[in-house]
Amino acid sequence: MSDAIAPTAFRLTGWHVLAMIVGFFAVVITVDMSFAVMAYRTHPGEVSVTPYEDGLIYDKKIAQLHAQEALGWQAAAEAAPGVVQVLMVDAQQRPLSGLSITGALVRPATETGRIVLRFHETAPGHYEAVAKGLTGAWDLTAQAGGGAKGGFELERRLTWP
Repeated sequence: MSDAIAPTAFRLTGWHVLAMIVGFFAVVITVDMSFAVMAYRTHPGEVSVTPYEDGLIYDKKIAQLHAQEALGWQAAAEAAPGVVQVLMVDAQQRPLSGLSITGALVRPATETGRIVLRFHETAPGHYEAVAKGLTGAWDLTAQAGGGAKGGFELERRLTWP
C-alpha cells in the first residue's frame, strides 16, 4: 500500500462569499468616485462667478423688454451688399426719425471678428450702416435711442451670400 496523500479540495465558505461581495462593491464604489472626481475637475458646473449679479441684470433686461413692448415700436433688419439696413416704425406704422442707432455684428458661434456698426438715417425711419465684405451668417444686435419715449433693442440673424 502506498501512502499517497489525497489532494484537498477547495471549500467555499461564508468568509469567501463575504470577501467577494465586499470586493465587488469596493471596486464599484472606487470607479464611481473616480468618475465623479474627474467630472467635477473638468467642469464644476459653475457657469458664472457672479450669479446673483447676473440675476439682477436679467431682471433689468426683462423690465426693459416689457417697457420696449409697451412702446409698440417695430424693427426690421436686412442684409444688403455692403450695408446693414434697419427700418424703424412706431405702433401706428409711422417711420421713426431722428434715432441714434448703434450696433454690432458677431458670428453666431463666436465673438471673434466682432464688427461695430454706426447707423445713419437715409430716409425717414430707414437707417444704414456700412458692413463691407461680409459673407455667411451674422447676428445683429442694435440699440436705438433718442426717441421721446425711450429706447429699443433689436436682435436679428442676417445672412450675406
